[in-house]
Amino acid sequence: MTVTEIIRKKRNGEILSSEEMNFIISGYVKGIIPEYQVSAFLMATFFRGMTKDETAEFTRLMLHSGDVIDLSHIPGIKVDKHSTGGVGDKISLPLAPIVAACGVPVPMISGRGLGHTGGTLDKLESIPGFRTNLSIEEYKKVIAEIGLVMIGQTKEIAPADKKMYALRDVTATVECIPLIAGSIMSKKLAEGIDALVLDVKTGRGAFMQTHEKSVELAKALVGIGTSFGKETIGFITDMNQPLGYAIGNWNEAAESVECLRGKNIPDIMELTYVLGAAMVKLGKKADSLTEGIELCKEVVKNGKAYEKFLQLVKIQGGDISYIEHLDKYPISKYSETITASSDGYITSIDSLELGLTGITLGAGRTTVDDIIDPKAGILLKKKAGDEVKAGEVVATLYTDKSEVVSTAKERINRAFTLGKVKPVATPIVISIVNAHGVKPFSI
Repeated sequence: MTVTEIIRKKRNGEILSSEEMNFIISGYVKGIIPEYQVSAFLMATFFRGMTKDETAEFTRLMLHSGDVIDLSHIPGIKVDKHSTGGVGDKISLPLAPIVAACGVPVPMISGRGLGHTGGTLDKLESIPGFRTNLSIEEYKKVIAEIGLVMIGQTKEIAPADKKMYALRDVTATVECIPLIAGSIMSKKLAEGIDALVLDVKTGRGAFMQTHEKSVELAKALVGIGTSFGKETIGFITDMNQPLGYAIGNWNEAAESVECLRGKNIPDIMELTYVLGAAMVKLGKKADSLTEGIELCKEVVKNGKAYEKFLQLVKIQGGDISYIEHLDKYPISKYSETITASSDGYITSIDSLELGLTGITLGAGRTTVDDIIDPKAGILLKKKAGDEVKAGEVVATLYTDKSEVVSTAKERINRAFTLGKVKPVATPIVISIVNAHGVKPFSI
């Protein structure tokens, strides 16, 4: 067995055995197989895919490339949520403390930005001092103490995925269902959960841009979770425009704090409450999604969710003064406004274009070693469906890189489409996927 043989076999569309996949995965983790050969394997998989059994076995091998955490000593049903990623998708930041405040333990192991989408870890680390690199023992201690923990992968947790995740980002092999499923589920199954809620994005700013592909991914993820004995529910949600008004790591962290303080940003809070309700229901703290939504709303209203977030920031080393006083945060050297060219309605906003522009401003990575500027990003002033007047500000960009300002302004301007007729509003939550199938979502 050689790496070249395995790459050739996958390139030709043949089915790999467990031994062959393990040869690649374990060899890469040990440093025996170089990145260029793993890159070739990823590209072959991107084009040829994997069978259902191959995907399950790939996930299992990634999962057992490291430790599987035991949280059985923590009372309650442990529930996490994972999003496939989108522009402005900061939902984990308000969601996790809301669910924990409802009494459901939330052990969350998250990722960094991937492609044009932001990463939960990068948003959390924009908070000065916040540590996402806790050890397994610290991870267990934090969730035992406050019922919530949010970290990145440690060297013990799915190390194969940790290495492949970064490699996929820079080899254009992100949008591949078996690779996405194996990456997501190997981390989630390793973190000690009992149940999982999935937010699978669809639309222009998602990795899966069609509803059909998003359903395919959701079914793959739910199938894997179910096969490992974890109750798993997926939601197909809209990513044709950014979530909320903030794009960029600190911008999104600050917007999340405002939501926890009670500010109603409709798309963020609608999605947060639906996902939160599903987590609370899986955690046996509510009998229905409707009851779960009401519980989530109550802990925001009474301040318990915000207090839970402050506890999280403090216990993981963050400086809560930046949370309590959002205007204390440093600002970018350069800011420029983008204005509407004519009267009308915002008919669409190209979230992919805004996500890519955010990267050029410094809010994301183009190489594995790139350093993110947490201040960089875009603040929207208008969303799809809003009426605008010629010359009215629709967005503001922030960056420390003067050389990108002119091009970024042009790209942001192109991302907004104006029309004379107000567009029909589309639902943020489209479908629900579980072990029994797919159906349109409604409460």
